[in-house]
Amino acid sequence: MPQQDTPLAIAKRRPACLPGRVVKPNPLPRNASLLLLIAANLLPVAGVLLWGWSIFEIVSLYWFENVVIGVINILKILTATGELRANGGLKRAGIQSEQTDMPEYLRNPAISGMANHGVKLFLIPFFTVHYGMFCFVHGIFVFTLLGGKSGGMMSGSPFESMAGMVSQIIESGGKWFVIGIIGSHLFSYFSNYIGKGEFRRTSAPELMMAPYGRIIVLHIAILSGAFVITAFGSPVFLLLLLIAGKIGLDAKLHLRSRKKFGEPPAKT
Repeated sequence: MPQQDTPLAIAKRRPACLPGRVVKPNPLPRNASLLLLIAANLLPVAGVLLWGWSIFEIVSLYWFENVVIGVINILKILTATGELRANGGLKRAGIQSEQTDMPEYLRNPAISGMANHGVKLFLIPFFTVHYGMFCFVHGIFVFTLLGGKSGGMMSGSPFESMAGMVSQIIESGGKWFVIGIIGSHLFSYFSNYIGKGEFRRTSAPELMMAPYGRIIVLHIAILSGAFVITAFGSPVFLLLLLIAGKIGLDAKLHLRSRKKFGEPPAKT
């Protein structure tokens, strides 16, 4: 005959909690960062329908998002505390499976911490210059071929030129998208990367190349669509179709990133 549970046995199985402490459920939806990202990306729809935005305004806003992603990635590198690997984290991505862990002496917390900070001192300036030049060339391409506004952009340093590009975006009515996209990526940084502990499972070298895959895939599709739309005279329905396609790709890449750097499933 099966033994019945006593009140004492039931109490022992309950999770322990401090006296008087009330455990509150998380008020945010599970994919709150995804919903906010989609909402921010819907702002160009208002630009097309209400303010007559052209393909140039839309693609230049998407270019600005790349700049925001680069700044957020620097914050991620700065706060990453994941274990360093000899190949910069390629084992996680399944690219290499042998001889990837760091030597045993680097597993000492003090030595590992110093090595981690040393890597960051090199990677952050290198990423800033490398990614900054990438965005600069991409921006010149967008502003010249789609906007015909390259005049004066090559004067001064590349970063001064990019500041001029951002000013043009804000002056053309894109300030609400600028605010929305900055807020969206900051929310994802604090809610997912910090709040859900992704920074503990991510190393600085892994983050070095992280933004490039998204930019290459997304912007090849966006620019290809932009030239097709321009050839057809920028009809509104094609502009809206481009925005919808960008949102779909963005959502897919966002979820892929959460799966890659999120908390691993519990072992059963």
